Amino acid sequence: MKDFSVQLLTIEDVKRFVNSACLQPFDIDIISGRHVVDAKSILGLFSLNLSAPITVKVYGTEEDGRVFFETVKDFVL
Repeated sequence: MKDFSVQLLTIEDVKRFVNSACLQPFDIDIISGRHVVDAKSILGLFSLNLSAPITVKVYGTEEDGRVFFETVKDFVL
């Protein structure tokens, strides 16, 4: 599992998501339409339209993807 969709509805959700991403040793991108930002960048996330679901792309092993999925499962659709 390397790609999944999330919904970040509040500022607190964004902060928790970015904090979880920052703890990971691999790259994670957020894709919203044609825009791609680093999931470890709080400013990058706030530059996106967060009213719609966004796609998370994990650049790591399948195990890395599963671990990160479990840490952010509260936001997964």
